[in-house]
Amino acid sequence: MLRDISLSSWKFFRAGKGLSFRTGQYFGEAALIGVLTGLVVVAFRYMIDFGTHVLIGSFVRPREDGTLPDIQQLAQGFSAVSLGDCSRWVMLFLPAAGALAGYLLIRRFTKLENARGTDSAIRAYHQRGGYVTGTVIPVKSVASVLTVASGGSAGYEGPVTLLGAAVGSVVARKCNLTLRARRILMAAGLAAGIAALFQAPLAGAIFGFEIFYSSSDIEYETVLPCFVAAALSYTIYACFFGWGSLFVLSADNVYETGLVLVPYFVLAIIVTFAARFYISFFRGTEKRFGMSRLPGAAKVVAGGLATGLIGFWIPDILGPGYPLIQSAFRLEPEALAQAPVLRIASTFFLLFVLKVVATSFTVGSGGSGGVFAPALVCGGAVGAATGLLFSAFLPASFCVQPAAFALVGMAGFVASAIRVPLTAIVIVAEISGNHQLLLPAMWVCGISFWLNNGWSLYRSQVHSRESSPVHA
Repeated sequence: MLRDISLSSWKFFRAGKGLSFRTGQYFGEAALIGVLTGLVVVAFRYMIDFGTHVLIGSFVRPREDGTLPDIQQLAQGFSAVSLGDCSRWVMLFLPAAGALAGYLLIRRFTKLENARGTDSAIRAYHQRGGYVTGTVIPVKSVASVLTVASGGSAGYEGPVTLLGAAVGSVVARKCNLTLRARRILMAAGLAAGIAALFQAPLAGAIFGFEIFYSSSDIEYETVLPCFVAAALSYTIYACFFGWGSLFVLSADNVYETGLVLVPYFVLAIIVTFAARFYISFFRGTEKRFGMSRLPGAAKVVAGGLATGLIGFWIPDILGPGYPLIQSAFRLEPEALAQAPVLRIASTFFLLFVLKVVATSFTVGSGGSGGVFAPALVCGGAVGAATGLLFSAFLPASFCVQPAAFALVGMAGFVASAIRVPLTAIVIVAEISGNHQLLLPAMWVCGISFWLNNGWSLYRSQVHSRESSPVHA
C-alpha cells in the first residue's frame, strides 16, 4: 500500500499537475534572478549616488525641504551663484559632455539600436526571443549614470529595466532553457529592476507583465515569475537602502467625498492631453534627430546643450526631477494659506513644459536614459497645477487637496503615456506611502488610459497579444 501511494505521488509530481516539478520549474530561476537583479540594482544605486555627488551635485544646490517652487524662485537651484561664476557655466555644458561620454561607451561595447533601455527590452521580448547580451549590465549602468548624473533630463528606470532583463536573459541562457523560458525570465528580471529601484515590489511585478502591450493585454505566463523575482529583488535592495517609500505624502490626503470625482474627471482629461503633448513632442524631436545627417555623437551633444541651456536658467529640470515631486507633495493647506496660489500653479505648468522639452532633447537625441521617471514628474506637475486651480475656485465642500491631485495626476499621466494603468495605480501608492487615494487613482487612470488609446511613448510596444510575433 505504501509503495502504491509513493508511486502515485511520484507520478503526480512528474505529471505537472498541481504543485509539481514542472509548475515550479521557474520558481528557482525567478528567485535567482530576483537576488541577482537586486544586487545589480544596489551596485547601480551606489553608482548613481557617487556620480550625482561628483557631477551635478558639485554645482547645483537641491531645493530646501519645505520650499514651494515659485516663478521668482526657479533659478534658486544655484542659490546666489551669479552669471559670472564659472560653476554656472559648467552646468551649461556638463549635460552635453555626460551624454556624449555615455553615447560613445554604448556604441563601443554594445549593439543596442538606441539608448532607451525599456524600449530595447520590449523589442527583445517580441522580436529576439528574450535575448539581451550580458555586456549591457556594466556598460548601460555607467553610460546612464554619466548621462543623468551630469544633468541630462532622463530617468534611471529605463536603464534598470534593461539591466534586469539582461540578468534574466543571461540566467536563462546559462541554464540552456527554451526561448519561451528565456522570454519569461527576461520579463521577471525587468520586473525585479523596477521593484528595487522604485522600492515598489507590487508595481514592479505588474510592470513586468503589463509593459509589452499598448492595450489592456498582459503576458499571463510571466505573472508568477515576476512576483517571485520582484519580491526578492526589493528585499535585497531594501536591506541596503531601507524599507521606506521613495517619497513622503501626508496621510491627511484622503478620498473623503464623492464630489471630488468631478474635478478628478477634469484632471483625467487634462493629463490625457498633457501626455499627448509629451508623446508628440518627444517623438517629433526624436524624428528630427533621426533625419539629421549629423553624426550620432554630434546629435547627443546638441541635445545635451539644449538641456544645459534650459538648466542654466532653471536647474529644477535637470536630472530625474524628483525634487519637483516632493515639492508637489508639500502643497498642504497650511503651506498655501499665504502663498500666491495662481503663481505657483503657473510655475508647475511651466516646469511641466520645460521638463518635456528637456527630456525630449536628452533622450530623443540618443542620450542614455529613461522616459518613465520624467513622466511621473510631468504628471505630478500637471496634477499639482490643476489641484491648485481647483482649490482656488471651487467651494471647500469639494475637498480639493493639491498634493492629492499631484499624486493622482502622476498615476493618470503614466497610465496614459506609458500604457500601464495597473502599474500606475499601484506605483504611486507604493512610492508615496499613501494608500488612501487608490479610488481616485483608479478613476483617473481608467479614463486617461481609455482617452489616449493608440498613443504610447514606447515604439516597441505592440497593440495586443495577437499582434506580437511571440503569439503569431
